[in-house]
Amino acid sequence: MKDKTKKSSSKLALTKSQVDSVIHLYSNGQIKEAIGQINALNELYPNVPLLFNLLGACYKALGQLENAEKMFKTAFTLKPDYAEAYFNHGIILKGLGRLKSAVQSYEKAISIIPGYPDAHNNLGNVLKELGMINQAIASYEWAVAYKSDFAEAFNNLGNAQCDLGMHQLAIKNYHKAYSVNPNFLDALFNLGVVNKQLGNEKTALQTFKKIIEFQPLNTKAYRNLSEIKHYNQNDLNAIKKMEMLLTNSSLDHSNLIDLNFALSNAYQDLNDLDKQFKYLEDANMLRKKLLDYSIDNSKQLFSTIKKMFNTLPVAKNKMSSLQEFKPIFIVGMPRSGTSLVEQIIASHNKVHGAGELEFLSQILSQLISGDLSSLTKDNFEFIYEEYISKIANLKISNKVVTDKMPMNFRYIGFILSSFPEAKIVHLKRDARASCWSIYKNYFDSKGIGYSCDQSDLATYYGLYSDLMVFWHELYPNQIYDICYEELTMNQEKETRKLLEYCELDWDENCLSFHSNKRVVKTSSALQVRKKMYQGSSEAWKKYETYLKPLIEGLKSY
Repeated sequence: MKDKTKKSSSKLALTKSQVDSVIHLYSNGQIKEAIGQINALNELYPNVPLLFNLLGACYKALGQLENAEKMFKTAFTLKPDYAEAYFNHGIILKGLGRLKSAVQSYEKAISIIPGYPDAHNNLGNVLKELGMINQAIASYEWAVAYKSDFAEAFNNLGNAQCDLGMHQLAIKNYHKAYSVNPNFLDALFNLGVVNKQLGNEKTALQTFKKIIEFQPLNTKAYRNLSEIKHYNQNDLNAIKKMEMLLTNSSLDHSNLIDLNFALSNAYQDLNDLDKQFKYLEDANMLRKKLLDYSIDNSKQLFSTIKKMFNTLPVAKNKMSSLQEFKPIFIVGMPRSGTSLVEQIIASHNKVHGAGELEFLSQILSQLISGDLSSLTKDNFEFIYEEYISKIANLKISNKVVTDKMPMNFRYIGFILSSFPEAKIVHLKRDARASCWSIYKNYFDSKGIGYSCDQSDLATYYGLYSDLMVFWHELYPNQIYDICYEELTMNQEKETRKLLEYCELDWDENCLSFHSNKRVVKTSSALQVRKKMYQGSSEAWKKYETYLKPLIEGLKSY
């Protein structure tokens, strides 16, 4: 809000007291009054950049982003070296989803004032959202170089480094963020999460406990703690504390979801099935409501995808065969063993495990929403080029890369048409085991709304099964099915077959996958640190009386 502009093009000069009066109204939330006062000042002092910058801030506060964008643009049009107006313009453009234009505005602000830490930080945020992680890291590094106590930028730098697998550097920057601002608990929370993903259970547990001490209402800390800690009779007071928090009127739906999942995990450890399931059902009911999910949307998506591939022949992208990049897509229903299989393959000396990449969904949302009547070579070349570009930003040296986004099973046709050399590994697991594990776990992704209701879950499983039959018929012998239960019973035999399909030489490291220190960002983060074990596919039987809608819906699968 600060500005050095003192005079307008008129003979009268805008006074500091007039500006302070507007800022006072703005700061006290009297936005409409501030706008009225600015409009009156505009009559007296036309073409003053500061007034348009202030007006933009007021419109932003009201959520009128289009009007705010016009005001900030007017401000820097009148004053081309107005760095703050360009900075504010970037904020609005990001809010409007115009990310590339936002980059330009932030870069313009920085060109005027190179030592503008907030602009460097915000530019990093937009670049990260665009998938330009290395460029984002560079922006964050400039931000902290210009402002050595910039906790938010240190935290953002750590997040971006995590995206590239630079987790030890990320941990250092989270510590730096927390050390320069001990009240910035986001950094402490991220420390807990990354240690959890690295399998450092003790450190993660201590971190989440510390957060709860400082922030007794931090429900995400309770939920994450419950996914690591094993509760016993000595923890009854802590459990009662969580139950009391459920009655706190200041908590929103998201907070209540966290607490209900945490309590469900706690009562599972205490073997109190009634309470475990009661809190689990409440958590899922609230989550479904929050996501506003309808199974009809999923039905429509699956129908659209099948229609796009129903007319043969489908043109294929030929250019990808010229590249050395060899992707392995690991797909299936969530909780079917995809994390385990990626951990096995990623333990190979020639493979980089990239984890759950959102790239395909981001790229294909543009095509599928376009309601194409047919697919062309140009479409597949577009998918290929966009995906390769995003992979390149990760700076991966290995040519063989795994993409373990389970929901990519929906896009197998797009994958094999865009990357004819791609390997598709499809996990199959007992339907009841997979669906029970989906229902009982919390997912950050908003795209798994079907997980919150037993009937929806059974219906979605049917859609998945039907689509996999469709892909197998359309692409015979191009999809490798691996059975989770067979893998756990015959580890070496199934691992050898898996590597052979992936055209990888035998590597003993693949048998000791649990020793791999790579980060795992899914709810299987702790399980893949353990040796192969059997019996997990029988766990649902313990809850059979609670799962009647699900079991009934899955009878055909």
